Amino acid sequence: MRVTLLGTGSADGWPNPFCTCPSCTTERAEGRSRRPSAALVDDVLLIDCGPTTPHLPAPLVLADVEHVLLTHGHPDHLHPAFLLTRAWSPARQDLHVWGPPSAIDLCRDWCGPQDPVHLHAVAPGDELPLHSRRGTFSVRALPARHGHGNGDRLADEALLYAVTAPDGRTLLYATDTGPFEPAEIDLPPKAFDVVLLDATFGRTIDHGTGHLDLRTLPAQLQALRRHGSIDDTSRVCATHLSHHNPPTSALRTELASMGMELPEDFDVIDTHDPRSETPRRTLVLGGARSGKSAHAEAMLAHRSDVTYAATGGARNDDPEWQERITAHRQRRPSTWTTLETVDLVTALDAQGPVLVDCIALWLTAQLDALDAWARVEAGDRDDVLAQARHRIDALAAAVARHEGDVVLVSNEVGMGVVPSTSSGRLFRDLLGIANISLASVCDRTVLVVAGHALDLTRPGVQR
Repeated sequence: MRVTLLGTGSADGWPNPFCTCPSCTTERAEGRSRRPSAALVDDVLLIDCGPTTPHLPAPLVLADVEHVLLTHGHPDHLHPAFLLTRAWSPARQDLHVWGPPSAIDLCRDWCGPQDPVHLHAVAPGDELPLHSRRGTFSVRALPARHGHGNGDRLADEALLYAVTAPDGRTLLYATDTGPFEPAEIDLPPKAFDVVLLDATFGRTIDHGTGHLDLRTLPAQLQALRRHGSIDDTSRVCATHLSHHNPPTSALRTELASMGMELPEDFDVIDTHDPRSETPRRTLVLGGARSGKSAHAEAMLAHRSDVTYAATGGARNDDPEWQERITAHRQRRPSTWTTLETVDLVTALDAQGPVLVDCIALWLTAQLDALDAWARVEAGDRDDVLAQARHRIDALAAAVARHEGDVVLVSNEVGMGVVPSTSSGRLFRDLLGIANISLASVCDRTVLVVAGHALDLTRPGVQR
């Protein structure tokens, strides 16, 4: 299954073009813009078609679409003029449009008598076999919790869709819904490969609408996990986003702590992409108290089998240091295994994901073991450098061969003044060497500044 996100925004997009709130201003300054939510599955199945959906950047096309699933008839999800746009194309293969009766009614006047367009009204519980050139999709219509009891038929009839692609991979498309119990809407108790889940209202919790926010979203995820609809293998992505959310960089960290991803418009979720099955190695850099540790922990917060390699040591004679360690331990999930160690090569033999915090303290321990400080003062700097680099290379090799995800936390100390002592310069130089070496075997390198994470492997994109 290959899911192309043609939009991840809510009705007004994000940023709202008329708004200068902090969230919209930040997104605009970062060059980010989200269109109303829609998704294209395997090039032949389109879910929702709002006003921006037919206007795609190259090389995306909709020429192969054979089926359109409509969740409801609100204008950000259905702009029926797309049928007229399609009619002007020389491609005239049959098109089947499926959706609630009120949404289908909005399409009728846009179909010419000669257009090979077939309209199908759908109700909750309907099982839809959608035949296409890619094979048969099995689709189940489920009731959304979008209506507000105010007579808005378009909202009251809103649907969610459970889609099984011809290759057996599954998608739950759940935009425009408030909290729901999976069993009550007859959701299959089987983990979906991909879940696109409403996250419209962010930190606005008094909206009184059929949407989710950052207060109700964690409970919704717990309900889906209890039901078996998502597990550690599911890719759960937030969609239908608005400026009620914090800016993307902060929202991404908050969602990661729930086990959710925050995709961009036109991202592709490919369940057969070998990159999605390959261990992800990430180096998280930052200054002191920048938020780098919290960001790293949030990246793996959805995993219950993390080995946490803490390199700081106990320091029982330092009460303030003990308080820091206690605070770190308390915020980690109870299912994580903590290793107080500087033997990271051995720690990386653990099964499953490994989080190392931090490389700077590991390097300090290596230099202590080499008696580096005294040897440098005695003029043995070159030999110390060679021995330290050997240990750095061994660590990088261990990271590269680890079979699970790895997240490494390290300090960025090369942006200040040149240290006044030879030992300080040695440490700065070797930490820079270690960071470069580890970055070379990592898929991503992230710099955290004031709680904001900048992805250095995708310049200009905050994570």
